[in-house]
Order: sequence, then structure tokens, then C-alpha cells
Amino acid sequence: MNGSFFSLMSIALGAILVSNVVFAQLLGAGPFLKGSGSLRTALETGLTLTLVMALTTAVCWPINEYVLAPNGLKFVEMAVFLLTAVFLVELLELLWRKLAQGRELPPAGGLPLAANCAVLGVVLQNVQNVSGFLQSLTYAVAGGLGFLLAILLFAGIRERLEFADCPRSFEGLPIALVTAGLLALCFTGFFSLSIFG
Repeated sequence: MNGSFFSLMSIALGAILVSNVVFAQLLGAGPFLKGSGSLRTALETGLTLTLVMALTTAVCWPINEYVLAPNGLKFVEMAVFLLTAVFLVELLELLWRKLAQGRELPPAGGLPLAANCAVLGVVLQNVQNVSGFLQSLTYAVAGGLGFLLAILLFAGIRERLEFADCPRSFEGLPIALVTAGLLALCFTGFFSLSIFG
């Protein structure tokens, strides 16, 4: 029990800090840039992506384990995982519209934006690493939380950059991309981190 707890914590901290989906793996750049306009939008985008990652992993893991892998259908796994992610996003959007009763979806594209390469990348990494269900789900949730951390940090910096005095040619997207690069460079400090021995 104690060993499995430390194993799950190692997976979670590794996914959040060491192999962050945005800064270390360059996945989910679209929602990262589009959803970081304000802290509120960044929070909604990050939480939505975390939910979609967890649900997609929870559904795709049994599909791969009990249908695709035993029947030698590994060649269709990417298409199956992508269709599963899109189906889950549409289902969540339908549920949101039903439960929210007239309130609009979260900004920055909401759920449709969440079905992106970050979700597919996490699901494929879980399949390639041959992880168990609990380890896969931990990695997916932690990957989403790593995205949330990255987008919140970036949104906070972008809000401060609006009042910064920078050259005219760097205003807007150019200074945002330079800032994202510097943040990614800061996260490389975690690459040699050894978690729990």
C-alpha cells in the first residue's frame, strides 16, 4: 500500500513538473495560447482540459486493454482514441447545456477546444507505457493539473504584460511567445528531479 502510494505520487509530480504536457512535450499549444487571456479563462480552460483528459483515459484504457490489444488492433488505436475523445467532449457539452439551463459554455472555445493533441498525447503515452488503470488515471489527472499550472502561470504573466513597456514590435503575441519560451526554460530545472528516490 505504501509503495503504491509513493509510486502514484511519483507519477503525479512527474507529470506536473518534470514532463509537463505544455513545456516539456509541447502538447496543447492551441488552448494554452488561446485560453490564457485572463486568469478566469485560464482556470476554466485548465479545469476543462483536466476533466476531458481524465474521462478520455478512463474510457480509452479499458477499450485498449480488452478490445484493441488482445485482438491485434493496435493500428487503429489513434483513430479510436480520437473518436472517443470527440464523443466525450460532445457528451459533456450536451450535459452542460442541459444542466446549465441557458448559461453559455466557458469562454476560450470551452469543451471543443479541449479535445486536442494534449488529450490524445496523454492517452497514447498511457498505452505505450503499459500502465495499469490507476496509474493511467493518475497520469491523466496530473497531466491536466500540469496544464492548469502552466496556463495559470502564463495567464498571470500575460495580464502583467499588458501594462509593461515593451517595444512596439513585441506587443501582443510576440512577447507572449517569448514569455512562454522563458517559462518552458524555467521548467527544465525540474528535468533532473528525482522524486521519492
